[in-house]
Amino acid sequence: MDYPGNLFVVAAPSGAGKSSLVKALLELDSRLLPSVSHTTRPPRGQEKHGREYFFLSNDEFDSMVRRDAFLEWAHVHGHRYGTSKQAIEDRVAGGADVILEIDFQGAINIKRIFANAVLIFILPPSWEELRSRLQRRGEDSAEVIEIRLKNAAIEMAQAKEFDFVIINELFERAVFDLKTIVHAQRLKFSAQRRARADTFKALNIP
Repeated sequence: MDYPGNLFVVAAPSGAGKSSLVKALLELDSRLLPSVSHTTRPPRGQEKHGREYFFLSNDEFDSMVRRDAFLEWAHVHGHRYGTSKQAIEDRVAGGADVILEIDFQGAINIKRIFANAVLIFILPPSWEELRSRLQRRGEDSAEVIEIRLKNAAIEMAQAKEFDFVIINELFERAVFDLKTIVHAQRLKFSAQRRARADTFKALNIP
């Protein structure tokens, strides 16, 4: 289906800076909404149902899994997290532009379901820099970092399946590149025709 909103899907190997770039873009672009995941963990602090997450019981989550309601889901730190097909569809059908962080397999799967989705892959400038970033995070042992680097080789080999590639060498430039992709997509003929259908109709543009 054609939806008035745009769906942007961002993938990257661990350490490439995906989350930081998406967070910076969301602060710059008020029209862009983050995808809201479903989770079985309880709310923290001031979190609200439907804003940070959709908070579900284990039974509710199991029901969604059985109905194939998730684009993808996974266990993380003892709880489950999933991306709802319906939640994304409702937002883009309502005209919102949505950005989603996901792994490369999930991104490719989303393209099969949402044909107009824009896939964006974030690359590090070099293996040395990727290793350095993983080490600077201080979150993983040397063994885990080696596993992440091996996984990165598999993930980066799939960059050719994406519509756009950003090399995150200078953070400010990478944010600008990401913002440019979003803006350019909004100006494409097909996207404008979806978003401004009344204008196109009034101007007799098929």
